[in-house]
Amino acid sequence: MATMTETAPPPPAPAASRPADALPLEEESGLTTGRPKPWLLALGAVVAVILLALGARAIWFAVTHISTDDAQVDGHVTPISPRIGGFVVSIRVRENQQVKAGDTLVVLDDRDLRARLAQSDADLAALIATVGSRGKVGQSVAQLDQAKAAAAAAAATVIQTEANAEKATNDLERARALSARNIVSRQALDAAEAAARATAAQLTAAQRNAAAAQEQVTAAGAALTGSEARVAAARAVRDVTALQLSYSVVTAPVSGVVSKKSVELGQLVQAGQPLMSVVPLEDVWVVANFKETQVANIVPGAPAVIKADAYPGRVFNGSVESVSPATGAKFSLLPPDNATGNFTKVVQRIPVRIRLEGQTDPAHLLRPGMSVDVTIRPK
Repeated sequence: MATMTETAPPPPAPAASRPADALPLEEESGLTTGRPKPWLLALGAVVAVILLALGARAIWFAVTHISTDDAQVDGHVTPISPRIGGFVVSIRVRENQQVKAGDTLVVLDDRDLRARLAQSDADLAALIATVGSRGKVGQSVAQLDQAKAAAAAAAATVIQTEANAEKATNDLERARALSARNIVSRQALDAAEAAARATAAQLTAAQRNAAAAQEQVTAAGAALTGSEARVAAARAVRDVTALQLSYSVVTAPVSGVVSKKSVELGQLVQAGQPLMSVVPLEDVWVVANFKETQVANIVPGAPAVIKADAYPGRVFNGSVESVSPATGAKFSLLPPDNATGNFTKVVQRIPVRIRLEGQTDPAHLLRPGMSVDVTIRPK
């Protein structure tokens, strides 16, 4: 059996010589655990001060301001609908086109309305001819004037007959006095009595004729009033027809941008049918839905800051205009009823309307429906 010889380990190398004033390796490398360097302490102190300042500012801001991201831009959306029905013969605008108040949007076929207007004008002219206008005497006016003249003549006849009757009565009295003294004959007395009776009958006839003539004046006046009423009715019909003719041109009621255009050339539209909408971008506001626990100190006039998601870094200034009188749930289609037995308390939201301040920035337009963040500083 072979014998294994053990090899002795090599002798340790002599330690390197170090100067007596040399620092330990930990101190040379700066990794001493007992004493950190002064600049690190200063840096830590500065960072701690900054963090404390930021924290204090955040706490102060949270205490003095109220914020919500449940907010959006709102504005007027004016629907455009025709007042009459008809075929579309012209469309003057395109989708998303800027328009001004009074600009023509759609034109309807107006040929039948023009024909009706011509007929109304003719009917009105025929009725005016019976009444008269602009210094011209119409048929009804002439009849009234004729009746007034006949009444005046009848009244004059009554006056003349009254005078004759009075004379005949006086002659009769004188004849009776003379006949009693036998100065005049019986024949003369009979003639005086006959004359008195005749003039009395003539007076009665004249008075009746005068009354009849006056009734003719009343009838002619009533006929004139009726003619004038028919003229007024015909003029009203003519004005309505002209107004309907003007409705064949659909114009923009406000300035804004055309949107949601659904009308096409040649389409038969009905009165009240939506054709498009006009959105005025210069008149917008913000509706922020704050929790009911946040609105205790929100009053009209409180300043507000708005940040839109569409324009990062852009800030819009505003102020509280009004606070809704009820929560948004009360205006929903199915308002909650807590008396049904399945009550679960949920923090409600109250809409707050915020008015934008300053001029509209064309490069950063706020459009209805945009999401924004709102911060209010209560007064």
